[in-house]
Amino acid sequence: MTKLLKIDFVSDVACPWCAVGLGALDRALEQLDGEVAVELHFRPFELNPQMGPEGEDIAEHLTRKYGGTPAQFEAARAAIRERGAAVGFSFGQRTRIWNTFDAHRLLHWAGLEGAAAQHALKLALLRAYHGEGRNPADPEVLADVAAQAGLNAARAREILQGDEFAAEVRAEEQRWLQLGIHSVPAIVIDDRHLIEGGQPPEVFERALRQLAAAG
Repeated sequence: MTKLLKIDFVSDVACPWCAVGLGALDRALEQLDGEVAVELHFRPFELNPQMGPEGEDIAEHLTRKYGGTPAQFEAARAAIRERGAAVGFSFGQRTRIWNTFDAHRLLHWAGLEGAAAQHALKLALLRAYHGEGRNPADPEVLADVAAQAGLNAARAREILQGDEFAAEVRAEEQRWLQLGIHSVPAIVIDDRHLIEGGQPPEVFERALRQLAAAG
């Protein structure tokens, strides 16, 4: 009998390493197909919860938040592009950082529609922002991305026009913070095993195989 593992993927649409980590996890799950079954949930985390609707220039944001030089930032971007390419994710040009709260509201809704719908929306959001530089705080962008993921665009717009699922997302964000998650991606397996960061596929594959065998 195939062992079922619960995976909580705590992440933010604005996080490039979350795109790398999800790509790596997906590659690992492909390798484990038929050997390990998973119940995958995407959980909200905001890197910049106070970000205004106008966003911020990405170079200014990174300098203010982390310090460093343009050369250092370019080296980091090159490393991320390389790691992304290795797991099938293509990074494009991003010029601004945006607020992602509404994107998390749509992801919560997608989770209610089913695991496959939530997974598809997560991938579509990551590609829209990190691959195409689109604004994940723009309701029309979000509705369009929802449609690309196979969800109902009119329903997405309805959610975005109000505050539906806002309380649920905030409660989830607080829950993970209280559990000690302060950086992402954070991948929590069966509520007790933590894998941090954009690890390569073999790390996920090995961990999931070991946990499934431990039963």
